[in-house]
Amino acid sequence: MNATARVLTGLATGAAIGLLLAGWNEGVALQVANAVHPVGKLWLNALQMTVVPLVLALVVVGVNTATDAAASGRIARRAIVVFIVILTGGALFAALAAPLVFSLFPHDPALVAALDHASVPVAAQAAAVDWVDTLVAIVPSNAIMAAAQSAMLPLVVFALFLGFALTRISPARRAMLVEFFQAIADAMIVIVRWVLWVAPLGVFALILSVCARSGLGMLSALGVYVLVECLLYLAVTAMMLPVALVFGGERLRRFVPALVPAQVVAISTQSSLASLPAMLESADRRLGYPKQVAALVLPMAVSLFRLTSPVQYLTSAAFIAWAYGVDLSTAQLLAGALLAVVVSLGSVGLPGQVTFIATNLPVAQAMGLPLSPLGLMLAVDTIPDALATLGNVTGDLTATSVVARQTRE
Repeated sequence: MNATARVLTGLATGAAIGLLLAGWNEGVALQVANAVHPVGKLWLNALQMTVVPLVLALVVVGVNTATDAAASGRIARRAIVVFIVILTGGALFAALAAPLVFSLFPHDPALVAALDHASVPVAAQAAAVDWVDTLVAIVPSNAIMAAAQSAMLPLVVFALFLGFALTRISPARRAMLVEFFQAIADAMIVIVRWVLWVAPLGVFALILSVCARSGLGMLSALGVYVLVECLLYLAVTAMMLPVALVFGGERLRRFVPALVPAQVVAISTQSSLASLPAMLESADRRLGYPKQVAALVLPMAVSLFRLTSPVQYLTSAAFIAWAYGVDLSTAQLLAGALLAVVVSLGSVGLPGQVTFIATNLPVAQAMGLPLSPLGLMLAVDTIPDALATLGNVTGDLTATSVVARQTRE
Protein backbone atom coordinates (compact mmCIF):
# COMPACT_ATOMS: atom_id res chain seq x y z
CA MET A 1 0.00 0.00 0.00
CA ASN A 2 1.50 3.36 -1.03
CA ALA A 3 1.71 6.42 1.22
CA THR A 4 -1.38 8.10 -0.25
CA ALA A 5 -3.52 4.99 0.21
CA ARG A 6 -2.30 4.64 3.82
CA VAL A 7 -3.22 8.25 4.64
CA LEU A 8 -6.64 7.96 3.01
CA THR A 9 -7.23 4.70 4.90
CA GLY A 10 -6.42 6.44 8.17
CA LEU A 11 -8.77 9.27 7.21
CA ALA A 12 -11.64 6.93 6.34
CA THR A 13 -11.18 4.77 9.44
CA GLY A 14 -11.01 7.72 11.82
CA ALA A 15 -14.04 9.35 10.22
CA ALA A 16 -16.08 6.14 10.44
CA ILE A 17 -15.24 5.58 14.11
CA GLY A 18 -15.89 9.23 14.97
CA LEU A 19 -19.29 9.21 13.24
CA LEU A 20 -20.29 5.94 14.90
CA LEU A 21 -19.37 7.29 18.35
CA ALA A 22 -21.22 10.54 17.71
CA GLY A 23 -24.34 8.64 16.65
CA TRP A 24 -24.15 6.19 19.55
CA ASN A 25 -23.37 8.36 22.58
CA GLU A 26 -22.34 12.00 22.46
CA GLY A 27 -20.76 11.88 25.92
CA VAL A 28 -18.56 8.93 25.06
CA ALA A 29 -17.73 10.48 21.69
CA LEU A 30 -16.53 13.66 23.40
CA GLN A 31 -14.38 11.67 25.85
CA VAL A 32 -12.77 9.68 23.05
CA ALA A 33 -12.24 12.86 21.03
CA ASN A 34 -10.47 14.50 23.97
CA ALA A 35 -8.34 11.39 24.47
CA VAL A 36 -7.11 11.02 20.87
CA HIS A 37 -6.82 14.69 20.00
CA PRO A 38 -3.35 15.14 21.60
CA VAL A 39 -2.01 12.43 19.27
CA GLY A 40 -3.18 14.34 16.20
CA LYS A 41 -1.97 17.64 17.62
CA LEU A 42 1.45 16.13 18.37
CA TRP A 43 1.71 14.91 14.77
CA LEU A 44 0.71 18.31 13.39
CA ASN A 45 3.23 20.05 15.66
CA ALA A 46 5.95 17.70 14.39
CA LEU A 47 5.16 18.82 10.83
CA GLN A 48 5.08 22.49 11.78
CA MET A 49 8.45 22.42 13.55
CA THR A 50 10.27 22.11 10.20
CA VAL A 51 8.47 24.99 8.49
CA VAL A 52 10.63 27.97 9.50
CA PRO A 53 14.04 26.50 8.55
CA LEU A 54 12.60 24.80 5.44
CA VAL A 55 10.92 27.93 4.08
CA LEU A 56 13.99 30.06 4.78
CA ALA A 57 16.26 27.57 3.03
CA LEU A 58 13.93 27.02 0.06
CA VAL A 59 13.54 30.74 -0.63
CA VAL A 60 17.29 31.43 -0.40
CA VAL A 61 18.13 28.49 -2.69
CA GLY A 62 15.24 29.33 -5.04
CA VAL A 63 16.40 32.92 -5.48
CA ASN A 64 19.90 31.78 -6.37
CA THR A 65 18.62 29.08 -8.73
CA ALA A 66 16.46 31.62 -10.57
CA THR A 67 19.32 34.12 -10.67
CA ASP A 68 21.66 31.53 -12.15
CA ALA A 69 19.07 30.63 -14.77
CA ALA A 70 18.50 34.28 -15.67
CA ALA A 71 22.23 34.83 -16.05
CA SER A 72 22.45 32.06 -18.66
CA GLY A 73 20.99 34.20 -21.45
CA ARG A 74 18.22 36.40 -22.80
CA ILE A 75 15.80 33.52 -23.40
CA ALA A 76 16.16 32.37 -19.80
CA ARG A 77 15.56 35.89 -18.47
CA ARG A 78 12.44 36.22 -20.59
CA ALA A 79 11.22 32.83 -19.37
CA ILE A 80 11.61 33.77 -15.70
CA VAL A 81 9.70 37.02 -16.23
CA VAL A 82 6.92 35.10 -17.99
CA PHE A 83 6.83 32.53 -15.16
CA ILE A 84 6.49 35.22 -12.49
CA VAL A 85 3.81 37.14 -14.41
CA ILE A 86 1.70 34.02 -15.02
CA LEU A 87 2.12 32.83 -11.43
CA THR A 88 1.09 36.25 -10.13
CA GLY A 89 -1.94 36.28 -12.39
CA GLY A 90 -2.97 32.82 -11.19
CA ALA A 91 -2.47 33.82 -7.55
CA LEU A 92 -4.55 36.98 -7.91
CA PHE A 93 -7.28 35.01 -9.68
CA ALA A 94 -7.36 32.47 -6.84
CA ALA A 95 -7.36 35.24 -4.23
CA LEU A 96 -10.45 36.69 -5.88
CA ALA A 97 -12.26 33.51 -6.89
CA ALA A 98 -11.66 31.14 -3.95
CA PRO A 99 -13.47 33.17 -1.24
CA LEU A 100 -16.27 33.89 -3.71
CA VAL A 101 -16.81 30.22 -4.57
CA PHE A 102 -16.66 29.11 -0.93
CA SER A 103 -19.28 31.73 -0.04
CA LEU A 104 -21.74 29.85 -2.28
CA PHE A 105 -21.72 26.92 0.18
CA PRO A 106 -23.52 27.06 3.55
CA HIS A 107 -21.22 27.48 6.55
CA ASP A 108 -21.63 25.15 9.54
CA PRO A 109 -21.01 27.09 12.80
CA ALA A 110 -20.29 23.78 14.60
CA LEU A 111 -17.06 23.45 12.61
CA VAL A 112 -15.41 26.19 14.63
CA ALA A 113 -15.84 24.29 17.90
CA ALA A 114 -14.98 20.97 16.30
CA LEU A 115 -11.67 22.25 14.97
CA ASP A 116 -10.27 22.44 18.48
CA HIS A 117 -11.00 26.10 19.07
CA ALA A 118 -7.79 26.89 17.20
CA SER A 119 -6.32 30.23 18.18
CA VAL A 120 -4.96 32.86 15.84
CA PRO A 121 -1.17 32.61 15.51
CA VAL A 122 1.02 34.98 17.50
CA ALA A 123 2.15 36.77 14.36
CA ALA A 124 -1.46 37.42 13.38
CA GLN A 125 -2.39 38.62 16.87
CA ALA A 126 0.42 41.14 16.73
CA ALA A 127 -0.45 42.34 13.24
CA ALA A 128 -1.15 46.03 12.88
CA VAL A 129 -4.65 47.17 12.00
CA ASP A 130 -3.95 49.96 9.50
CA TRP A 131 -2.22 49.61 6.17
CA VAL A 132 0.77 51.79 7.10
CA ASP A 133 1.74 49.65 10.09
CA THR A 134 1.00 46.49 8.12
CA LEU A 135 3.32 47.63 5.33
CA VAL A 136 6.07 48.53 7.79
CA ALA A 137 5.73 45.14 9.53
CA ILE A 138 6.54 43.30 6.30
CA VAL A 139 10.25 44.13 6.73
CA PRO A 140 11.37 42.60 10.05
CA SER A 141 13.34 44.71 12.50
CA ASN A 142 14.72 41.45 13.91
CA ALA A 143 14.87 38.47 11.55
CA ILE A 144 15.63 36.03 14.38
CA MET A 145 12.59 37.23 16.33
CA ALA A 146 10.43 36.88 13.20
CA ALA A 147 11.61 33.27 12.88
CA ALA A 148 11.01 32.60 16.60
CA GLN A 149 7.47 33.98 16.31
CA SER A 150 6.87 32.10 13.04
CA ALA A 151 6.01 35.41 11.36
CA MET A 152 6.25 33.98 7.87
CA LEU A 153 5.81 37.06 5.68
CA PRO A 154 8.65 39.06 7.33
CA LEU A 155 10.76 35.89 7.37
CA VAL A 156 10.29 35.38 3.62
CA VAL A 157 11.15 39.03 2.96
CA PHE A 158 14.38 38.55 4.92
CA ALA A 159 15.08 35.33 2.98
CA LEU A 160 14.62 37.21 -0.31
CA PHE A 161 17.10 39.89 0.77
CA LEU A 162 19.54 37.22 1.92
CA GLY A 163 19.16 35.22 -1.30
CA PHE A 164 19.80 38.23 -3.53
CA ALA A 165 22.68 39.37 -1.31
CA LEU A 166 24.39 36.02 -1.84
CA THR A 167 24.47 36.72 -5.58
CA ARG A 168 26.70 39.74 -4.86
CA ILE A 169 29.45 38.03 -2.88
CA SER A 170 32.38 36.00 -4.17
CA PRO A 171 31.39 32.84 -6.07
CA ALA A 172 33.25 30.53 -3.67
CA ARG A 173 31.54 31.89 -0.58
CA ARG A 174 28.22 32.07 -2.34
CA ALA A 175 28.46 28.41 -3.39
CA MET A 176 29.35 27.42 0.16
CA LEU A 177 26.35 29.23 1.67
CA VAL A 178 23.90 28.04 -0.98
CA GLU A 179 25.10 24.49 -0.35
CA PHE A 180 24.59 25.10 3.38
CA PHE A 181 20.98 26.19 2.91
CA GLN A 182 20.36 23.34 0.47
CA ALA A 183 21.64 20.94 3.14
CA ILE A 184 19.24 22.47 5.67
CA ALA A 185 16.34 22.04 3.23
CA ASP A 186 17.34 18.43 2.54
CA ALA A 187 17.57 17.66 6.26
CA MET A 188 14.17 19.21 6.96
CA ILE A 189 12.64 17.16 4.14
CA VAL A 190 14.07 14.02 5.71
CA ILE A 191 12.38 14.94 9.00
CA VAL A 192 9.11 15.63 7.17
CA ARG A 193 9.31 12.19 5.55
CA TRP A 194 9.78 10.63 8.98
CA VAL A 195 6.74 12.48 10.31
CA LEU A 196 4.69 11.56 7.22
CA TRP A 197 5.50 7.91 7.86
CA VAL A 198 3.11 8.08 10.83
CA ALA A 199 0.66 10.30 8.93
CA PRO A 200 -2.08 7.62 8.93
CA LEU A 201 -2.05 7.67 12.74
CA GLY A 202 -1.99 11.47 12.95
CA VAL A 203 -4.77 11.90 10.38
CA PHE A 204 -6.77 9.12 12.07
CA ALA A 205 -6.60 10.93 15.42
CA LEU A 206 -7.42 14.35 13.95
CA ILE A 207 -10.43 13.23 11.90
CA LEU A 208 -11.78 10.99 14.66
CA SER A 209 -11.66 13.91 17.10
CA VAL A 210 -13.36 16.29 14.70
CA CYS A 211 -16.04 13.86 13.47
CA ALA A 212 -16.86 12.79 17.03
CA ARG A 213 -17.61 16.44 17.78
CA SER A 214 -19.23 17.64 14.56
CA GLY A 215 -20.63 14.49 12.93
CA LEU A 216 -20.78 14.75 9.14
CA GLY A 217 -19.98 18.47 9.21
CA MET A 218 -16.23 18.10 8.76
CA LEU A 219 -16.50 15.45 6.05
CA SER A 220 -18.86 17.62 4.03
CA ALA A 221 -16.53 20.59 4.54
CA LEU A 222 -13.54 18.60 3.25
CA GLY A 223 -15.67 17.58 0.26
CA VAL A 224 -16.34 21.26 -0.44
CA TYR A 225 -12.60 21.96 -0.20
CA VAL A 226 -11.73 19.26 -2.75
CA LEU A 227 -14.52 20.38 -5.09
CA VAL A 228 -13.51 24.05 -5.02
CA GLU A 229 -9.84 23.17 -5.48
CA CYS A 230 -10.65 21.03 -8.54
CA LEU A 231 -12.83 23.78 -10.03
CA LEU A 232 -10.12 26.41 -9.61
CA TYR A 233 -7.47 24.09 -11.07
CA LEU A 234 -9.65 23.60 -14.15
CA ALA A 235 -10.37 27.34 -14.33
CA VAL A 236 -6.71 28.39 -14.21
CA THR A 237 -5.89 25.69 -16.78
CA ALA A 238 -8.56 27.05 -19.13
CA MET A 239 -7.19 30.57 -18.63
CA MET A 240 -3.94 29.48 -20.26
CA LEU A 241 -5.67 29.17 -23.65
CA PRO A 242 -6.36 32.91 -24.10
CA VAL A 243 -2.85 33.64 -22.79
CA ALA A 244 -1.38 31.40 -25.50
CA LEU A 245 -3.66 32.94 -28.14
CA VAL A 246 -3.06 36.59 -27.22
CA PHE A 247 0.51 36.63 -25.95
CA GLY A 248 1.86 33.49 -27.60
CA GLY A 249 0.34 34.15 -31.01
CA GLU A 250 -1.08 30.62 -31.14
CA ARG A 251 -4.12 29.33 -32.99
CA LEU A 252 -6.64 27.37 -30.96
CA ARG A 253 -7.00 24.53 -33.48
CA ARG A 254 -3.23 23.98 -33.41
CA PHE A 255 -2.45 24.61 -29.73
CA VAL A 256 -5.18 22.48 -28.11
CA PRO A 257 -4.31 19.23 -29.99
CA ALA A 258 -0.63 19.83 -29.18
CA LEU A 259 -1.47 19.96 -25.47
CA VAL A 260 -3.25 16.62 -25.42
CA PRO A 261 -0.27 14.16 -25.44
CA ALA A 262 1.47 15.91 -22.54
CA GLN A 263 -1.82 16.29 -20.65
CA VAL A 264 -2.55 12.56 -20.97
CA VAL A 265 0.87 11.76 -19.48
CA ALA A 266 0.32 14.36 -16.75
CA ILE A 267 -3.00 12.89 -15.64
CA SER A 268 -1.76 9.31 -15.71
CA THR A 269 1.56 9.93 -13.92
CA GLN A 270 0.74 13.05 -11.85
CA SER A 271 4.27 14.22 -12.63
CA SER A 272 5.37 17.24 -14.66
CA LEU A 273 8.83 15.75 -14.98
CA ALA A 274 7.44 12.56 -16.55
CA SER A 275 5.49 14.76 -18.97
CA LEU A 276 8.60 16.64 -20.13
CA PRO A 277 9.43 14.34 -23.11
CA ALA A 278 5.87 14.69 -24.41
CA MET A 279 6.01 18.47 -23.97
CA LEU A 280 9.31 18.68 -25.87
CA GLU A 281 7.89 16.61 -28.71
CA SER A 282 4.77 18.78 -28.94
CA ALA A 283 6.83 21.98 -28.86
CA ASP A 284 9.06 20.72 -31.67
CA ARG A 285 6.87 18.70 -34.05
CA ARG A 286 3.37 20.04 -33.44
CA LEU A 287 4.01 23.69 -32.57
CA GLY A 288 7.28 24.32 -34.37
CA TYR A 289 8.94 26.37 -31.65
CA PRO A 290 12.65 27.13 -32.08
CA LYS A 291 14.63 24.26 -30.60
CA GLN A 292 16.80 26.53 -28.51
CA VAL A 293 13.64 27.95 -26.88
CA ALA A 294 11.88 24.65 -26.13
CA ALA A 295 15.07 22.92 -24.99
CA LEU A 296 15.74 25.67 -22.45
CA VAL A 297 12.33 26.95 -21.37
CA LEU A 298 10.51 23.64 -20.79
CA PRO A 299 13.16 22.14 -18.45
CA MET A 300 13.27 25.51 -16.65
CA ALA A 301 9.49 25.45 -16.33
CA VAL A 302 9.56 21.97 -14.79
CA SER A 303 12.20 23.04 -12.28
CA LEU A 304 10.99 26.57 -11.45
CA PHE A 305 7.36 26.98 -12.52
CA ARG A 306 4.26 25.31 -11.10
CA LEU A 307 1.12 27.11 -12.23
CA THR A 308 -1.32 25.55 -9.76
CA SER A 309 0.76 25.95 -6.59
CA PRO A 310 -0.38 29.51 -5.71
CA VAL A 311 -3.93 28.42 -6.50
CA GLN A 312 -3.60 25.58 -3.99
CA TYR A 313 -2.15 27.79 -1.25
CA LEU A 314 -4.84 30.44 -1.58
CA THR A 315 -7.65 27.91 -1.89
CA SER A 316 -6.44 26.26 1.32
CA ALA A 317 -6.34 29.60 3.11
CA ALA A 318 -9.77 30.56 1.79
CA PHE A 319 -11.17 27.21 2.97
CA ILE A 320 -9.85 27.77 6.50
CA ALA A 321 -11.35 31.26 6.50
CA TRP A 322 -14.68 29.86 5.30
CA ALA A 323 -14.66 27.05 7.88
CA TYR A 324 -14.04 29.56 10.70
CA GLY A 325 -16.39 32.20 9.32
CA VAL A 326 -13.57 34.72 8.77
CA ASP A 327 -14.05 37.50 6.21
CA LEU A 328 -10.75 38.05 4.44
CA SER A 329 -9.77 41.65 3.72
CA THR A 330 -8.23 42.85 0.47
CA ALA A 331 -4.91 43.38 2.26
CA GLN A 332 -4.92 39.78 3.56
CA LEU A 333 -5.70 38.36 0.12
CA LEU A 334 -3.05 40.49 -1.58
CA ALA A 335 -0.40 39.53 0.99
CA GLY A 336 -1.32 35.87 0.62
CA ALA A 337 -1.18 36.05 -3.19
CA LEU A 338 2.27 37.66 -3.30
CA LEU A 339 3.67 35.29 -0.69
CA ALA A 340 2.20 32.32 -2.58
CA VAL A 341 4.17 33.28 -5.69
CA VAL A 342 7.46 33.48 -3.77
CA VAL A 343 6.87 30.21 -1.90
CA SER A 344 5.86 28.36 -5.08
CA LEU A 345 9.07 29.37 -6.87
CA GLY A 346 11.13 27.95 -4.02
CA SER A 347 9.27 24.69 -3.60
CA VAL A 348 8.95 23.45 -7.20
CA GLY A 349 10.37 19.97 -7.76
CA LEU A 350 9.54 18.68 -4.28
CA PRO A 351 6.77 16.10 -3.71
CA GLY A 352 3.50 17.81 -2.84
CA GLN A 353 2.76 15.73 0.25
CA VAL A 354 6.23 16.43 1.64
CA THR A 355 5.92 20.20 1.30
CA PHE A 356 2.16 20.65 1.86
CA ILE A 357 2.53 22.03 5.39
CA ALA A 358 5.71 23.98 4.60
CA THR A 359 4.10 25.74 1.62
CA ASN A 360 0.49 26.16 2.76
CA LEU A 361 1.24 27.15 6.35
CA PRO A 362 3.17 30.38 5.53
CA VAL A 363 0.34 31.69 3.37
CA ALA A 364 -2.39 30.85 5.89
CA GLN A 365 -0.32 32.25 8.73
CA ALA A 366 0.51 35.47 6.89
CA MET A 367 -3.24 35.95 6.40
CA GLY A 368 -3.84 35.55 10.15
CA LEU A 369 -5.72 32.25 9.91
CA PRO A 370 -5.78 29.22 12.27
CA LEU A 371 -3.63 26.29 11.23
CA SER A 372 -5.35 23.28 12.82
CA PRO A 373 -7.23 22.10 9.66
CA LEU A 374 -4.01 21.70 7.63
CA GLY A 375 -3.40 18.13 8.80
CA LEU A 376 -6.79 16.99 7.52
CA MET A 377 -6.43 18.98 4.33
CA LEU A 378 -3.11 17.24 3.65
CA ALA A 379 -4.93 13.91 3.70
CA VAL A 380 -7.49 14.83 1.05
CA ASP A 381 -5.32 17.12 -1.07
CA THR A 382 -3.90 14.12 -2.94
CA ILE A 383 -7.29 13.62 -4.62
CA PRO A 384 -7.10 16.70 -6.96
CA ASP A 385 -3.40 16.13 -7.70
CA ALA A 386 -4.01 14.86 -11.25
CA LEU A 387 -5.82 18.09 -12.16
CA ALA A 388 -2.98 20.10 -10.59
CA THR A 389 -0.44 18.35 -12.81
CA LEU A 390 -2.70 18.90 -15.82
CA GLY A 391 -2.67 22.63 -15.08
CA ASN A 392 1.09 22.70 -14.55
CA VAL A 393 1.82 21.04 -17.90
CA THR A 394 -0.60 23.37 -19.69
CA GLY A 395 1.09 26.34 -18.03
CA ASP A 396 4.54 25.08 -19.06
CA LEU A 397 3.61 24.91 -22.75
CA THR A 398 1.76 28.24 -22.55
CA ALA A 399 4.80 29.99 -21.08
CA THR A 400 6.95 28.43 -23.80
CA SER A 401 4.62 29.79 -26.49
CA VAL A 402 4.96 33.32 -25.07
CA VAL A 403 8.76 33.12 -24.90
CA ALA A 404 8.91 31.64 -28.41
CA ARG A 405 6.93 34.56 -29.83
CA GLN A 406 9.13 37.08 -28.02
CA THR A 407 12.23 35.37 -29.42
CA ARG A 408 10.93 35.48 -32.98
CA GLU A 409 10.13 39.18 -32.67
